[in-house]
Amino acid sequence: MAKNIADLAGARSGRAQGAAIKTNGSHAKAAVKGLRFGRHFTPPGSHAFDLVEWERRTAAITGEKGQVIFEQKDVEVPRSWSQLAINVVAQKYFRGGLGTPERETSVRQLIDRVVESLGRWGREGGYFASEEDAENWSQELRYLLVTQHASFNSPVWFNIGVPGRAQQGSACFINSVEDSMESILELVKTEGMLFKFGSGTGTNLSVLRSSKEQLSGGGTASGPVSFMKGYDSFAGSIKSGGTTRRAAKMVILNADHPDILETRSGRRRLSSTAASSTPTRHATCGARSPKRPGSAATRACSSTRPSRTGT
Repeated sequence: MAKNIADLAGARSGRAQGAAIKTNGSHAKAAVKGLRFGRHFTPPGSHAFDLVEWERRTAAITGEKGQVIFEQKDVEVPRSWSQLAINVVAQKYFRGGLGTPERETSVRQLIDRVVESLGRWGREGGYFASEEDAENWSQELRYLLVTQHASFNSPVWFNIGVPGRAQQGSACFINSVEDSMESILELVKTEGMLFKFGSGTGTNLSVLRSSKEQLSGGGTASGPVSFMKGYDSFAGSIKSGGTTRRAAKMVILNADHPDILETRSGRRRLSSTAASSTPTRHATCGARSPKRPGSAATRACSSTRPSRTGT
């Protein structure tokens, strides 16, 4: 990494001083734009997939009573991978309908789909100094992924390189909301589409008026807790990335909001009825309590993650 950074810094310096500088009676070549990458994990000229042993296995997930929940036979995987890793990758990240010609059947296909997409974008954006540098980068990344030295987050595996899907690679999005019905309902749509492509979301609902305040047209406001329940229901209904796990969602309410106590009790009620493996994360944020001396921070946040069976 230090070598690559140094190469980039040298390229910038060269451009600033001119394309041709006379040094010791000879002309230095013009600096090349883009990043340079050598081989650190793979031998020069080699392909990363040729450096690991491969085999065919069956990926299968069964329920508590032994019933088959998912099964895909003849999956090509590195021999060093655990059965758990194979099951997760085949069920969650292989694209294409199970049993169809479009279905991915090999870890090679999965990694190639992502690496080739990223490499193509890098070439188009001028990130590489040469085609050799681009190929070196691609093979080094393939090796890190296939040997499990590194991995991307779920949205990358869900989306990148899949035709017709949003190329959404970020795991988490923090969204804003305004105290209007239009904004509240727009947030439902925004979160739903983010959930669809495998990302989680978080929103601070403190801007919403409390259930103790009046509406301009008469009546009393519903309060943020009421809308929290609706948002949580959508998160539980939409499968993250189109697979089996429910979407991940965080909601925040400032400690000085009038409905803060209702928020805490409302979370307990949701916990008694919801059943999910990825619960909503609730956080309480507010100004420093005058009874608790501490730092000069203007905000203090304490978050609580409920049990794995609740929200």
